[in-house]
Amino acid sequence: MASSTLEPLTILGGGLMGLAIAYELAKQGRKVEILSRRRSEAAGFVAAGMLAPHAEGLEGNLLKLCQLSLDRIPKWIEQIEADSGIQCGLKNCGIVVPFASNLERDLYPTAPFGINLTRKELDHEIPGLASGWEAGLLFKQDGQIDNRRRLMRALEKACVELGVHFQEGAEVLELIHNCQELKGIKMRNANGEIETLYHREAVLCSGAWSRQIFKSIPLFPVKGQMFSLQGPKGALQRILFGPGTYLVPREDGLIVVGATSEKEAGFNSGLTPSGQRKLKHGVKALLPEANNWPQMEQWWGFRPCTPDKKPLLGPSELNGLWLATGHYRNGVLLSAITAELLSKCILEKQINFYEKELLNTFTLKRFIKL
Repeated sequence: MASSTLEPLTILGGGLMGLAIAYELAKQGRKVEILSRRRSEAAGFVAAGMLAPHAEGLEGNLLKLCQLSLDRIPKWIEQIEADSGIQCGLKNCGIVVPFASNLERDLYPTAPFGINLTRKELDHEIPGLASGWEAGLLFKQDGQIDNRRRLMRALEKACVELGVHFQEGAEVLELIHNCQELKGIKMRNANGEIETLYHREAVLCSGAWSRQIFKSIPLFPVKGQMFSLQGPKGALQRILFGPGTYLVPREDGLIVVGATSEKEAGFNSGLTPSGQRKLKHGVKALLPEANNWPQMEQWWGFRPCTPDKKPLLGPSELNGLWLATGHYRNGVLLSAITAELLSKCILEKQINFYEKELLNTFTLKRFIKL
């Protein structure tokens, strides 16, 4: 049976991960339907768009997975731009991480992947950097993408062009299953009517809300607050990644500043004075003059986090239900490799040995006690 004639696969969540997987599957002829309660609340519309596995000091298999995705992103974005006609703002701008001492720099987990910077070299890379930073690392391979204004819209348009069906305002109420087999999805549609989709295959990528749909996964929200500044065009050429605060410069001079990490906030929405103060203090500690630039926007969102801060990828214990959630701080970066590997699993296409072994370390099995 040709894949195009199969019953639709349902994507539970219309954020970046859901769009990326839908796009990949639809390109290969699979019918896809996306159920989205409110796409505007997706983390993809909130994140700063850093592609920063090395700047973040990641380690182990998470670093390896992120490096794979970083390698995939240029061609992936090129295809999305061709299919959508929208430029996504991919920029290999490099990221600077400052340190108080050479020793602190040398102990950074990803130091071998970076270029050592002296204070003089830091001043050249980041004019106006605050005093107190005596050393740094430049990760030229890291960069950014404009996910908020471009990538999300480009993926939406590309999915529509490929025939992906969207149901916006659809709330998933229950997964219908029997003998550990997914039988369908009970939902409330945008008109408030209860209906059941008898689709036997679905991908759970509802971000921080994923556990509300499938309660057996260990996942919780971590709130993050952010704001943006309008700096002079070209004032900051590199991303500046400090402890607890980062500054991401867009081409038009907009500076995205993030982000708080509020594990205890749950799903409490809204900005808080303490969160905004923390970000402003972080800016002052990194680039004092930036606090004089006009503030443009303020926003918040919820990261999906697992106990080990690593994603949940692959099959669940419910046959027919796939997991693509829990990406925490690295959702934008991991979207390319997640879409590729999940689509290969779903379509039963070959995955090389290295990727298969790596993917196995991120399955739900690591949290299931035997």
